[in-house]
Amino acid sequence: MPGNGQSRTVIEHVTPEIDGGLFPVKAVPGDVITVEADIIADGHDKLAAHLCYRHIDDAEWQETRMALTVNDRWTGSFTVEKQGVYLYTIESWVDHLASWQHEIHLKLKDGQRITSELLAGANLLEAIAVREEAIRHTIEAFRDENRYNEAIHLAEEHLDTWIEQYPVKVHTTRYKELSVDVDRAKAGFSTWYCLFPRSASREPGVHGTFKDVEKLLPRISGMGFDVLYMPPIHPIGHQFRKGKNNNVVCQPGEPGVPYGIGSEDGGHDAIHPELGTIDDFKHLIAISKNYGMEVAMDLAIQCSPDHPWAKNHPEWFKKRPDGSIQYAENPPKKYQDIYPIYFETEDWQNLWLEMRRVLLTWGSWGVRIIRVDNPHTKPFVFWHWVIAEVKKEYPDMLFLSEAFTKPKVMQQLAKVGFAHSYTYFTWRNNKYEMQEYLTELTQTDMKYYFRPNFWPTTHDINPGILQSGHEPQFLIRYFLAATLSSNYGIYGPSFELMEHDPFPGKEEYLNSEKYEIRHWDWDKTNKLTYLITLVNRLRHENEALQHTNNITFCRVDDDALMAYLKVSGNSRILAVVNMDAYNRRANMVQVPIWQLGIANDQEYRVRDLLTDATYTWRGEWNYVELDPYMLPMHLLRIEL
Repeated sequence: MPGNGQSRTVIEHVTPEIDGGLFPVKAVPGDVITVEADIIADGHDKLAAHLCYRHIDDAEWQETRMALTVNDRWTGSFTVEKQGVYLYTIESWVDHLASWQHEIHLKLKDGQRITSELLAGANLLEAIAVREEAIRHTIEAFRDENRYNEAIHLAEEHLDTWIEQYPVKVHTTRYKELSVDVDRAKAGFSTWYCLFPRSASREPGVHGTFKDVEKLLPRISGMGFDVLYMPPIHPIGHQFRKGKNNNVVCQPGEPGVPYGIGSEDGGHDAIHPELGTIDDFKHLIAISKNYGMEVAMDLAIQCSPDHPWAKNHPEWFKKRPDGSIQYAENPPKKYQDIYPIYFETEDWQNLWLEMRRVLLTWGSWGVRIIRVDNPHTKPFVFWHWVIAEVKKEYPDMLFLSEAFTKPKVMQQLAKVGFAHSYTYFTWRNNKYEMQEYLTELTQTDMKYYFRPNFWPTTHDINPGILQSGHEPQFLIRYFLAATLSSNYGIYGPSFELMEHDPFPGKEEYLNSEKYEIRHWDWDKTNKLTYLITLVNRLRHENEALQHTNNITFCRVDDDALMAYLKVSGNSRILAVVNMDAYNRRANMVQVPIWQLGIANDQEYRVRDLLTDATYTWRGEWNYVELDPYMLPMHLLRIEL
């Protein structure tokens, strides 16, 4: 038997609801959570529904009335105002007073006398009679045949307001509780800069230090970046250390790969001595805050054969039949300098606790952002647990998933707790691919839990589209990353200086910084560095660029010209990009003026924020022309 056989409404097809409520929706403070559901009941009665929500720390639920839109679809919304977890659910019921009102209107329209119906209405109003004196007055009129005309007038004058203000919930149906995980604001809007601290020295051939990185903060901050991400900063192993260009023979003096973590100097909770001390690293974190930046660390759950874990916890590694530990492989690639962790070990609980200890140690240093290397090669259940555990101690901690793998695996990582996710942006090269991918990210259920972080290149990936070194192509790829997504990053000086020489036959860099110390000209500027600095400033000045899911692609009848509108409040930005890096393109762009309240024949002004050029446009269709050798994009602010 059902719990309450008198409940008649059914609530189904609720959105957002991730995997039946197993995982939370993601948000940042100030986000509006719009909830929809199909709500039905037997018969023809009018229904009512409330969206109920509360912060998990609050005892009382708040309610907002849901509205019927079309085809039994109801919608309501609430704003998440602070960090933490919010709960939400839906209550629905048959609204007998609204049903009665609807019926008497039909009867009055038909000229019927409704004396009996007024008595029924009076009984219904008794449930809210204590709310207002006017309600008691109306009840009395309904029950007095001598005041029939007055009663009809009162029935048509106030009932809509009373039905709205004083809902009578009887025999309600309540949906299960769902959740929203509200991260701090940086989860929604951030600008990342990656550098290897060992390459931070201005003196050629000298190993960089954290103090050298500190000297670069004014430059990096001045370009508009607010996250400084560094690959692993731990001691590097000696056994099977890789040499230049991934050579299996390491020459004397070569520094090794930072991802070969661990030596006699320690493991994941230690600092590479040539970079400095833990106190030096803490000082870098503190100084970075003075420049409006945060330091992000790189978690690579793997070990050099020299790592203390390899000696003290051999059970955490997979052994081959000959008794030796299995080194890392991604056939045909071999990583002899790395031992992967064996998560199916019988001692998995102690392994998990140790990983939690490492992350909490980083938190004690002041780290609040962690980029995770290859999380897709570790169990989902581990990530679900460890991220939640770390956030109990450090609620501000954000995790970025560096997983370039199967779509559903990337999505599952986002669901279990990663605040940011790497994407396929790096390999979406033409207009069709880009629009299709952004539509998937922003118009499907992924928009509720998957926060994309766009990178044109990484220290691991030198994409084919940039291997020519063609400057307009770098400008295009940068601009797309920075304006399509509210979270993006660049592989620091390499990208700025448009490094592009590939390792033969691969999407990797020749003379990769992973295998050697590089010397960069930190004083050099070019067209790309100018664009980066300008766009980063404009991202902060224009709210529309601080969101990802607010995108509308505009029609342009040209395979290379892509236009997209981003709107947030009074901020209206139209980006137009020539994705043909070698040829001038011109065409008409259709502006969705119906979204902007612009009439078909109305003139309006658009200002290119990159050049300060101003154009007067009219109606939907307007002309654009872009030469990639001048500037292959417009960033137009629509000024009404």
